[in-house]
Amino acid sequence: MSHDISRRGILRGAGLAATAAAVSTALPRAAAADTPAGQVRPGRDFLASLGVGAHMGQGVDAAPGVATALSYLGIGNLRDDGNSAHVDDWIAVHQQSGARINLIANHDIDDTVGMAKKLAAAGALMSLEGPNEPNNSPITYEGQTSSFSTTFLPVAHFVRDLYQAIKAEPSLRNLPVFASSEAGGSEPDNVGLQYLTIPAGAGALLPDGTTYAEFANTHTYPQGHTGNWVDNMAWNGADPTLNGDWDALYVEFGHTWHGGFPGYSSEELRSLPRVMTESGWPTQGNGSITQDRQGRLIMSIYLSNFARGWHNTFIYMLRDDPVQGFWGLIDQNYQPKLSGTYVHNLTTILTGFENDGSGGGLRYSIPAQSATVHDLPLRTADGAGYLVVWNELAIGSANVTVSLGQTYGTVEIYDPTKGTDPTQTLRHAGSVELTLDGYAVAIIRPR
Repeated sequence: MSHDISRRGILRGAGLAATAAAVSTALPRAAAADTPAGQVRPGRDFLASLGVGAHMGQGVDAAPGVATALSYLGIGNLRDDGNSAHVDDWIAVHQQSGARINLIANHDIDDTVGMAKKLAAAGALMSLEGPNEPNNSPITYEGQTSSFSTTFLPVAHFVRDLYQAIKAEPSLRNLPVFASSEAGGSEPDNVGLQYLTIPAGAGALLPDGTTYAEFANTHTYPQGHTGNWVDNMAWNGADPTLNGDWDALYVEFGHTWHGGFPGYSSEELRSLPRVMTESGWPTQGNGSITQDRQGRLIMSIYLSNFARGWHNTFIYMLRDDPVQGFWGLIDQNYQPKLSGTYVHNLTTILTGFENDGSGGGLRYSIPAQSATVHDLPLRTADGAGYLVVWNELAIGSANVTVSLGQTYGTVEIYDPTKGTDPTQTLRHAGSVELTLDGYAVAIIRPR
């Protein structure tokens, strides 16, 4: 396994993930469930936050199948490993599906910038990212090789110089740069990779003011070390200040898990621009779960991250691969697994709302809301409101009452595990009664 030097857990498969993301500029949701219409976030921002990782850069996934799968899933962001031999493949995926690439830097700055310029010229580049998991893939730079047990100075120098090279190129300088994954949490010496820009007085080995990235970046796998199916796996993993059984924001950018170096305060973490470029759970092999559970969990990850202020979320990974593992939304033959079907249904339902746009404003409350029930109010471009409610309960079910604040002529309820049509339609309703079993998702649309 190539990802064995990590705090986050024993179930992570081998290989580097790669995905391109579209950064949403939406702010974290309001804390209260009773949300005035003016605070409801655009559904298109949620859709723009969705990403997935592929392995075209490793020669594993083929462009035609990747493009078809992304179009089916309704995902517009693809993360992949930098490899100049596959630039034309990424451009072809963009031309067929509209997806843009979050390019992971290889260990050559000039080559990475060259790839990025070609992709940007074709409109296929969304963002750039520092090297993937240097704790597992050492970096040689300026004649020195990094080590998980001694120094990350070569990593820090490389990431610093990569950022400067990107910002010096006119065609790239306005694109977001994501931090090198796992670099902050796993640094053996305090080179300051737990910061986006090293603040004054940090005591890092590199000077104050050194900039590495504009977005923090984590690989947060909800199964953690234990691999147990428990309550609130996605919701807790998205918590910017929680120190749990996984690699979340706190142990990468707040207090590093390997060296124990201080980073951002809890208050700073809550507002830190952030992306999650890997998350997921396999459906075959050690510690695997069923396809149904995988699909429900992935929807919860996407929803929880967006609701808790993550700008983009990339699932590991797009396609099953017997070498990398069976983490995919689609199988080896580019056919959707249940997780792929559920994501397709979710994005199809919400995209349909955008195209339709009929409906009213939204003001709601959930009385006696349990700790595993979560909600995300969204709106279409013309202001029609709707609500996503999901439950992250490991065992059993929860009965949920949603008060809509007024009586609507029609209220439609959707379940992405059942399809893209309403599973229930209420007439002259001012509230909705839901029974959410396990990791269930319901979408409520008053009209």
